[in-house]
Amino acid sequence: MATAACSTDLSRESSCRDGSAASHLKLISLFVIFLTSAIGMSAPVLLARIFRGKPLYDRALVLIKCFAAGVILSTSLVHVLPDAYSALADCHVASRHPWKDFPFSGLVTLIGAILALFVDLVASSHVGHAEYEQIGAGDKELGVVELGGVGSERGEELVRLKQRLVSQVLEIGIIFHSVIIGVTMGMSQNVCTIRPLVAALAFHQIFEGMGLGGCVAQAGFSYGTVAYMCFMFSVTTPLGIILGMVLFSLTGYDDSNPNALIMEGLLGSISSGILIYMALVDLIAADFFHNKLMNSDPRLKKASFVALTMGSASMSILALWA
Repeated sequence: MATAACSTDLSRESSCRDGSAASHLKLISLFVIFLTSAIGMSAPVLLARIFRGKPLYDRALVLIKCFAAGVILSTSLVHVLPDAYSALADCHVASRHPWKDFPFSGLVTLIGAILALFVDLVASSHVGHAEYEQIGAGDKELGVVELGGVGSERGEELVRLKQRLVSQVLEIGIIFHSVIIGVTMGMSQNVCTIRPLVAALAFHQIFEGMGLGGCVAQAGFSYGTVAYMCFMFSVTTPLGIILGMVLFSLTGYDDSNPNALIMEGLLGSISSGILIYMALVDLIAADFFHNKLMNSDPRLKKASFVALTMGSASMSILALWA
C-alpha cells in the first residue's frame, strides 16, 4: 500500500515539474517576499514611533503585541509543526530506520521548547544579577537608605532588557523557519506548489512580520538595531530561496530527497518548539498575567483577548494555501 501511494504521488508530481517556469516564479517571489516582509515588520515599529507619548499609545502597543502573539502561536502550531511532521512522515523517510520507529518531530519540538527555556533562564539570570550588582554599587556610592526610587528605575530597565531578549530570541526562531521555507521553495521544481506559495507567503510574511515588529516596538531598540532586525527578517526568506536554487543547480538535490526532508523536518521541529515557548510564556503569559496596565483595565484585557484570537485566526486561515 505504501509503495503504491508513493508511486501515485510521484506520477502526480512529475506532471507539475517545469524547471524553467519554476525559476521564473522564484525570481518574482524574491522581490515580492522581500517587500512584504519589510512592510509587515516595519509597520508596527513606525506606528509605535509616531504615536509614542499619545494617550492611547500604551494600550495600542498591548493590543499589537497580543495580535502578534496570536500570529506567532498559530505560525508554530498550524504552519511550522505540521510541515515538519509531514516532512518526517513522507513515504521516502518514514519507511527507513530510525524515522519509522519514533515520533521525532514531537521530540525535537520538545527539545526546541526546553532549549528556549534554558536560554531564557540563563539570560534572565545573567541580566538580573548584573542589575542587582549595579543597584548595590549605586546605593553604596550615594549612601541611599530608601531604595524605592532606585529599585523602581532598575526594575523598569530590567523589564526592558527582558523585552529585548524576547525579541531577539523570537527573531532567531522565525529566521530558522524562514530559511527552511526559502530553501525548500528554492529547491522545488514543482510549479503546482510554487505558484500558490508566492501569494500565500507574501501574506504569511506580512502577518509574521507584524508579530515580530510588535515585539520589537515594545522593546525600545535604537533606530540602527531596529533597521538591522527588519533587514534580517526581510532578507532571510529570499536568501533561503537563492540558496535552494543554487543547491539544486549544483547538485540536483531537490526537495523530494529523503535527506533534504529529514533536515527540513528537524529544523522545522526545533523552530516550532522555540516559537511555541516564546508565544505562550514570554508573550501571552507575560501580558495576560503580569501586565499591570491590562490587569487594571478589564476592557483592555477583553480587547487583548480578541486581538490574540484575530492574530491566531488570520495566520491559521493562510494554512489553506501555505
